[in-house]
Amino acid sequence: MNTPNKLTIVRVIMVPFLVVFMLTGWGGDKNDYICFALFAIASITDWFDGYLARKNNLVTNFGKFMDPLADKLLVCSALICLIELGRLKAWVVLLIIAREFIISGFRLIAAENGVVIAANYWGKFKTASQMIMIILLILNFGGIWKVLADIFIWLSVILTEISLVTYIVQNRKVLSMQE
Repeated sequence: MNTPNKLTIVRVIMVPFLVVFMLTGWGGDKNDYICFALFAIASITDWFDGYLARKNNLVTNFGKFMDPLADKLLVCSALICLIELGRLKAWVVLLIIAREFIISGFRLIAAENGVVIAANYWGKFKTASQMIMIILLILNFGGIWKVLADIFIWLSVILTEISLVTYIVQNRKVLSMQE
């Protein structure tokens, strides 16, 4: 197994630890910082495994399947925990998760028809805004940080919806393949 795939597996393994710390508060006074560190490290592995896979020509079928799954698992788990902690509204999480299901289904249909739907910039902006939003909400600082977190909640929702519409419009031929 190559290094990018190992990093993907590490990210998957980190998710239960993140969830446990977010929901139990086992870290005491430092719990938010522990959760921040777990989420930040897992997020960095996402960037790093993709970079290594492309740079060293180590792209594998395992990586193509597991990397996006690991990303969704990390982000969705953190978002659901943030609802439980009262830091994020359920409707925001439902919109984000719904987009992920729709795009995943869209990609499956495309793959069945031999079409690869590559990530676009809107999807990358969406991911970056969601990760920043999650970090701000995990850290749970007040003052200007709370205002910044609120801005990133709205930015994440807007970019989530723009990226959904963009993927569908740019790849609408996939829908016509099912007729």
